[in-house]
Amino acid sequence: MRLALERIYLPPRGRVTDDTSVLTLRSLAFEPLCRWQDGRVLPALLAAWSHSDDGRAWRFGLRAGAVFHDGVACTAAHVLATIRATLDGRDMFGMPWSYARYLAGAEIVADGADAIRITTPEPLADLPEVLSEFVCAREDASGEAVLGTGPYRITRYLPNQAADLLATDPARTPAKIHAIAMPDAEARFGALRTEAADVALNLERRDAAPGGHGLVWGEAPNTLSVMAYLNGAEGLFRDPRARLAANLAVDRDAIIARLFHGLGLPATTIVSPFHLGMRGSRPPAIPHDPARARALFAAAGAGAPILIRAPDHMPERAPAIAAMIAADLTACGCPATVEVIADRPFYARQVSARQIGDIALFDSSPHSSFRVIDDKISARSCGPWWQGHDDPTLEALFRTAVATQDEAARDAAYGRCLARLQDNPPWLFLFHPVEVFAARAGLPPLSLDHRGVLHFA
Repeated sequence: MRLALERIYLPPRGRVTDDTSVLTLRSLAFEPLCRWQDGRVLPALLAAWSHSDDGRAWRFGLRAGAVFHDGVACTAAHVLATIRATLDGRDMFGMPWSYARYLAGAEIVADGADAIRITTPEPLADLPEVLSEFVCAREDASGEAVLGTGPYRITRYLPNQAADLLATDPARTPAKIHAIAMPDAEARFGALRTEAADVALNLERRDAAPGGHGLVWGEAPNTLSVMAYLNGAEGLFRDPRARLAANLAVDRDAIIARLFHGLGLPATTIVSPFHLGMRGSRPPAIPHDPARARALFAAAGAGAPILIRAPDHMPERAPAIAAMIAADLTACGCPATVEVIADRPFYARQVSARQIGDIALFDSSPHSSFRVIDDKISARSCGPWWQGHDDPTLEALFRTAVATQDEAARDAAYGRCLARLQDNPPWLFLFHPVEVFAARAGLPPLSLDHRGVLHFA
């Protein structure tokens, strides 16, 4: 099977990513420590776990018979090396991840060759979900982290060009995969038309709407949140009325329809419908209500121009999104101007340093409700992306959720957190993108999950 991906890249051991091309390639050759699926955490390389009554002491057992592709047995030592590398890792912008903060003061040790123990200073019921982002890999003789325990063995890896994979089980279909790097969405689509590729991902990034051409099309909404930070530390958006007014003023449906061919789900809170806390009652999106927005802006003292900052990419079509937001806010009595920043890593570092103007367009990628709140919302944590939001009611709800061990009860506890954040929004909620793939007719069934990973039947 010839698979056209936006990127061919295998990050170094310990590097976490949300790039859907990389996630798809990784999922073929490697196993996560735990497997995340729509807010639930399932066994993976760590096949079973248990915890103490107080939720501080955990034991994780490895999958029996796990072997790297070079025949080396996977042991607790390899898992510990993965965890330690990830705790020391940095993101794509060179900024440290928050994992070291979550596990600060934790004792992480092997329990024989086939289990590890983690003891945290405070209860962390979301620990398996955090570990679901850690991928176990080893370097080969060339120093590339290409050795995994997944269903496919990498036989050739040319970064930014191509990768060849061979199924470890001869009965698996497809038996061989040839992944090709094609950064341009039109080139990936063209490869399907000329039969140079069998499957192409991320075709939502074409200018044309998906469908037709004798191809089999598939899509899935993604857990990614396209959103905008509201400056809760200073200026107009310290006032909760102004934050609610912004959410009432902006027409999410129009942004999705005009810029993305309708490929998006309107966001209702800080996370997607597939996150923990959203299994039960899913709240409707804040309605587009310009009249109420205008009244709330007036009550909050709006009138002086505000600044919207946006990158030139990540999220897709960010300048156009920012322009539509500015027009909607201006029409509701909150005049806005837009500044576009071309240097995306510099822009991310500015956001982390809380230099966002009044509004900063961004995206939120963690599939963990715990991580989104801890990194971006909680004033108690003051995480790397926190922008001054301070809500004691939320903090009490969050502390309860983090300490709740029962899965159903924790889902309900996070549901209360998310409902509170809709009532008192810290962000301008926008949408969750829908990702699209296409395949030549006659292939076995294919599907995308809500993280954007391609799956073979």
